[in-house]
Amino acid sequence: MRTVIYPGSFDPVTRGHLDVIERAARIFDHVIVAVADNQAKHPLFSQSERRHLVELGVRGFPNVETAVFNGLLVDFVIQRNACAVVRGLRAISDFEFEFQLALMNRRLNERVETLFMTPRETYTFISSRLVKEIARLGGDVSQFVPPHVVEALAAKHPGVPAG
Repeated sequence: MRTVIYPGSFDPVTRGHLDVIERAARIFDHVIVAVADNQAKHPLFSQSERRHLVELGVRGFPNVETAVFNGLLVDFVIQRNACAVVRGLRAISDFEFEFQLALMNRRLNERVETLFMTPRETYTFISSRLVKEIARLGGDVSQFVPPHVVEALAAKHPGVPAG
């Protein structure tokens, strides 16, 4: 069975993330969406809340599971017996950072491959950071995230329209 890891902070999960997950699920036997504990990003949602939001978003995919991880991604990849890491690229600006991460992960463990996937064009401008900013300012985020994420954002920011 060919397992891949799709890691990220997913704070919150967006339609772009879900698009990459859906396409990875068509290519690979098993996709593990790994919610990272990255306190440096000052997440709006806790790691368990983020995992729950991802779980709700991937319910329709029988070969997708969610997990949380702390520590080095390469260690998690080996622990879960995965063959590769999937990373999403929205723009050229993402590539430089993601390329550095891929090379560093390869240096840490040469058995860990990284595959880059791009979301559909309609999702390339969406980022969790922008979604949180729009929500914080009371804007409608329903076109960028699934309904359950809109509800979760509205719980954190009461001015968010129900979409």
